[in-house]
Amino acid sequence: MCDASGMALSSRIPCPPNVIENTDSGLPFKPIEGYEIDESVMRRREFITLLGGAAVAWPLDARAQQVESARRIGVLMSSAESDPEAPPRIAAFQQGLEKLGWTAGRNIRIDYRWGAADPARMRAHAAELVRLPSEVILAVSSAVVAALRQETSSIPIVFVQVAEPVAQGFVASMARPGGNVTGFTNIEPSLGGKWLEVLKEIAPQVAQVALLLNLETAPYTPLFLRSIEAAAPSFAIKPIASPAQNAAEIAQSIEAFAGAPGRGLVVMPGPFPARHRDLIIATAAKHRLPAVYEYRYFVTGGGLISYGADAVDLYRRAAAYIDRILRGEKSGDLPVQAPTKFELAVNLKTAKALGLTVPPTLIVRADEVIE
Repeated sequence: MCDASGMALSSRIPCPPNVIENTDSGLPFKPIEGYEIDESVMRRREFITLLGGAAVAWPLDARAQQVESARRIGVLMSSAESDPEAPPRIAAFQQGLEKLGWTAGRNIRIDYRWGAADPARMRAHAAELVRLPSEVILAVSSAVVAALRQETSSIPIVFVQVAEPVAQGFVASMARPGGNVTGFTNIEPSLGGKWLEVLKEIAPQVAQVALLLNLETAPYTPLFLRSIEAAAPSFAIKPIASPAQNAAEIAQSIEAFAGAPGRGLVVMPGPFPARHRDLIIATAAKHRLPAVYEYRYFVTGGGLISYGADAVDLYRRAAAYIDRILRGEKSGDLPVQAPTKFELAVNLKTAKALGLTVPPTLIVRADEVIE
């Protein structure tokens, strides 16, 4: 570039007379004598430049408007965000939505909140999701559903990992829920008898079992206690309720119960034992106590045996109900659905440490065997 004196701005080298910057006209050069500038060409160039700038800005503006107009979904998890089981469940839920045309950041916004097995935190997050407001909320666990129902009777709620929703008063019936709540159950009270069956099969010496439970985060527990008490005589087992409110009480109750031979442990389902599973597994192992659990992640973490619904599958299926509600269907018209996939998992390493011989028939039936 040259200045009006004919010198290059960077090196002060003289420039040819016909390429000196024309400061009067605003052009970056001085026209060669005898030639005229085609102003229509200049106007076209200016138009193209403006059009190019608009092309860059338009997608950004469009994306911003798209996010602002996205449908809003609330998710209230009963677990902590750090729970290692959370990512695969969330991934299954979002993948289910994507298959139905809903993508986070494009046409939906998903607001996640984490209860961390704390009823007070669940209630606070429930109020927050209702205030946003969410158009529909995925609720994980009975305690979360109860908290949300205290805040709203109009925002649709789709639950997963809830037992006996009719008995708990969440829905009028399985076929016609009514109201604003529906979803997918994960367990039925009859599973209590199944837990005794597999525990007795892998540890035939068990004659008494402690039922580790927390009523505050799992208010449906009495339904399972009745089914376990009804099935217990057929397995020659005496069940004993063992409530716990915190980690210290978990350790104390297991240690106190494990002092005599022929003892076993049934870990009742709910957010509380899920949060403290490492402690439960370690304490049971320390006292050589055979234990049965609801979910496979207890077994992959070192527990002995588990039997229960495939939780990840429930999240995937829940996406279909979220889709139908966003497209105009009423939650009260969508029937509550039972689990369709169950998993039996056995940890052979833990069995060996406890001095147990796993029957070949049990290994054959298992969906997952930890060597």
